[in-house]
This record gives sequence, structure tokens and C-alpha cells, in this order.
Amino acid sequence: MHIEPGVVSGAKIVLGYATAAGSLGFAAKLAFETAKKDGAVSMLLRSILATAVVFFCFEVLPHHPIGVSEVHLILGSTLLLIFGVAPAAVGLAAGLLIQGVFFAPFDLPQYGINITTLLVPLFAMSMLAKRIIPQETAYKDIRYSQALKLSTAYQGGIVTWVAFWALYGQGFGAENLANVASFGAAYMMVIIVEPLVDLGVLAAAKMLHVLKGSAIVEKRLYSAGV
Repeated sequence: MHIEPGVVSGAKIVLGYATAAGSLGFAAKLAFETAKKDGAVSMLLRSILATAVVFFCFEVLPHHPIGVSEVHLILGSTLLLIFGVAPAAVGLAAGLLIQGVFFAPFDLPQYGINITTLLVPLFAMSMLAKRIIPQETAYKDIRYSQALKLSTAYQGGIVTWVAFWALYGQGFGAENLANVASFGAAYMMVIIVEPLVDLGVLAAAKMLHVLKGSAIVEKRLYSAGV
């Protein structure tokens, strides 16, 4: 989902700064509310762990440029289910920034674009989770079909935003449309993998009862109706 340098350039890149400001502002609001509800220490610890996972996904796991962007396994739904939406948002923003500052400075001008692409689908996925996962169900007990819906929503949102940025930056020429299509097709393959990762991580969580009530995981992971 890293937009390739030059896809959006010049004055057009300002829109990315504006959408990022809105996305990061909403993330900050969620972080403040979560810190009040769960405690600042829990919010901080979960954010640090989410940042580490995001950095691992971006920098260590395989990633390939295809079309107008790069294909990554981001594990957005896993971050949401294990750490909660606010720590996941902080982790995505911080992990992307750390990667840009220390390993990919050429991506920094696109930071606003890329963080919007990551955060808006995360927020949408969190709202979907409230609709499809009953209050009496702890996250560790969700079904494959629910994990698949969450992953599809998140990855589909990323593809939609990448397509928007590419078309906004480069127009509707045949080559650009082909590049957008090739990226979208490749990225949606992540949907095959992510729900399985979700269920694997959740299965591990079921066995790690010591984490129940811990400050390092989302309370809803083990407790329904939280």
C-alpha cells in the first residue's frame, strides 16, 4: 500500500496532508478515550506492541512493488482484534513513520497519503466489527466467516484508497488503469492469508490464559460485552 513516489506529486500531494490530518486527529481522539477507559499504561503498551508488529510487517516480511504501489501483509484485522482500534491506529502511524525515517526516506513525502490509506479502512473495519461480532462474543471466539469479513473490508478499503490516489495523481489513462488493476488483484490475495493468521493468533490467545486481564491486549479479546 506504499504509493510509489511520483504517483501523486506537486500541489496534488497537499490533499494527502489534509486527509492525514483528519485521520490522525481521529486516531488521537480514540487514543485519548481508550486511555481514559483502559488506563494510559495499557494504551501505551498496546501501542508499542502494535508498532513493533507493523514495523515487522513493513520491513521484515516480503513486500513487492506491483503497479502503483507495494503489496504488504499488514495484518490490520489482527491488530484490531488483539490490541484494539486505537493502539492499532497508533501502531500503524508510528510503524510507518519509523520505517520512512530510518529505512525508506523516499516514502516520507507520501506519508500523508499512505497513513490515510491505512487508517480510514481501519476505522471502517472497527465499525463493521461492532455490527458482525455480537456483544456476547469475545474476540478469541470469532468464526472464520467473521474474520474473513473483517479482512475483506480492510484490504478492500486499502485497494480503494490506493486506486483513488493513483487516479487522482495520474488520471484515467490506459497504462495507469492497468497498473491500478494489477495492484488491486495482487493485494486482494492477502485476503486468503489474513483470516488464517487472525484465527491462528486467536487460537494461541485461547491457550495463553495468563493474558486475560492483561494490560497488553484488548479487553474484548477475552471478555464479551466489554
